[in-house]
Amino acid sequence: MAKRVPKRNEIPAEKRWATEDLYASDADWEKDYEAIRADLSQIEQYKGHLGESAQTLLAYLDLEDALSARLEKLGQYAHLNSDVDTANTEYQAMNMKAQMLRSKFGEAVAFASPEIMEIPKETLTAYRKSDRHYQVYDRYFEISERERAHTRSKEVEELLAGADEMAGSPQHIFALFNNADISFPSIKDENGEDAEVTHGRFIGYLENQDRTVRKAAFDSVYETYKQYINTISATYSANIKQAQFFAKARDYSSTRNMYTGMNGVPESVYDNLIEAVHEGLPAMYRYVALRKKMLQVDELHMYDVYVPIVPQCHVTISFEKAKATILKALEPMGETYLNALKMGFDNRWIDACENAGKRSGAYSSGGLVHPYVLMTYQGTMDNMFTLAHEMGRAMHSYFSMQTQPHQTSHYVIFVAEVASTCNEMLLTRYLLKTTLDPMMRAYVINHFLDTVKGTLYRQTMFAEFEMKAHRMAEEGQALTSKNLSDMYYELNQLYFGPDMVSDDLIRYEWARIPHFYTPFYVYQYATGISAAVALSDRILNEGEPAVRDYFKFLQGGGSKDPIDLLKLAGVDMSSPEPVRATVRLFDEMLAELKALL
Repeated sequence: MAKRVPKRNEIPAEKRWATEDLYASDADWEKDYEAIRADLSQIEQYKGHLGESAQTLLAYLDLEDALSARLEKLGQYAHLNSDVDTANTEYQAMNMKAQMLRSKFGEAVAFASPEIMEIPKETLTAYRKSDRHYQVYDRYFEISERERAHTRSKEVEELLAGADEMAGSPQHIFALFNNADISFPSIKDENGEDAEVTHGRFIGYLENQDRTVRKAAFDSVYETYKQYINTISATYSANIKQAQFFAKARDYSSTRNMYTGMNGVPESVYDNLIEAVHEGLPAMYRYVALRKKMLQVDELHMYDVYVPIVPQCHVTISFEKAKATILKALEPMGETYLNALKMGFDNRWIDACENAGKRSGAYSSGGLVHPYVLMTYQGTMDNMFTLAHEMGRAMHSYFSMQTQPHQTSHYVIFVAEVASTCNEMLLTRYLLKTTLDPMMRAYVINHFLDTVKGTLYRQTMFAEFEMKAHRMAEEGQALTSKNLSDMYYELNQLYFGPDMVSDDLIRYEWARIPHFYTPFYVYQYATGISAAVALSDRILNEGEPAVRDYFKFLQGGGSKDPIDLLKLAGVDMSSPEPVRATVRLFDEMLAELKALL
């Protein structure tokens, strides 16, 4: 019989995250939902009056910010509970209600930006000087001025806000399909027993030393996606078209220009990344050749990409041991950082157990009350690194929320992966420093190489696929299942090189990537690891001064553009040099691994 995945109600309460810190009960959530829905009506009284006085404008801005914070809390509770049991229709309904209320809020406040922009600059300047409380909105006005060229009339802004819920449909459809509806055929494990294949277990199977298990899991997953590839292609195409619609409506030159521009990131950063990684592909090819040699196979297949090439050091790490190891590894960050990390470990910020219907992947969410981390911990080295990664992001949220007012407490996506990956780099350096066994050292180096392979090379491949897919749509080409899958297959061949057999089923891998439904997100994993390598080097080599600079970044929230925030910590991501430096470190580590083996 296949190994059964427990239901959500079978997970002990002490091992679930503490959503009651947001709302004590679903009934309290419903009560707040109704209160917020009623309070949205207060917005209407300001329509057409924002330019009348400094007091009126400031009162409106405070109201909008307060409602936004309340909606954030409302939405977080609903999506956290929905994500741990995607088949629970009650939490699905709550999540949808929260999203719809957020959309109504967006419609209600849509008049504000164009109305504020109609206020003469000199008048607006006088308003801002009249009350010190306006200072918390300095960043708001800075971004508003930058977006002036992309802000439409009141009527059009209201129409665009009304389309927001509809525009989110492709992402919502894919999420339900990918997490609640799709199922994969069971396989035989290394003991010949039936084993259930789930999103949470898939990578574990690909790390299995038994090649037949790896291939069976690979075939189970991608044959299933192949069956639905036309539906998924149509869903993804719809998501790109909604992005095109908004980019055109707001007079951006492309969808990429819109998404990078909204985050204050020059498009050149995206191009620099792809160019620098292309320059570094020979190092990736050397990695693939070493993997083929160490696995002693005539052909290296895509289902051989995750299995450790130092299998004798494959260890099982308990959740408690993982937390203790991470705390030791992050000691260079100082007591302030460690105390916040312990608080998260000890107060149920983390939901780590596998259960039926739980969302795949891992993430850190929010920080109004405190951050929450979702993952499925199964005792592997990779799981320990995932825990370090997500808690790094949680610490970024925590310190931003603790330091910044709500108006500037949220950092943009571009820097979202920096703190998390910096944690991973510090954990890697700690393990290498404390490991005496040469083969364990080889294992840790291999894990680092796999991380760079997955985060720098693979995510850049995803970014190039996404960029090309959007350009195809903008050039009027059809986004058919064949066009998308063929393009992905060709990129896979380019990035993995001549020693890798690009199995035909790998052409459908793009169809299971949920991040593609958040356009132009994935490239930031690659830039994030590049910044993190530079930051971890500074912290370890320079000590307290570098940590002080790093805290300026952690506490900066969204108070500056992301490139400027990273400069505070000593990293310039407007240059391709951090990416090139990461490739060089990858090559150096690869050479050491060859010597060790």
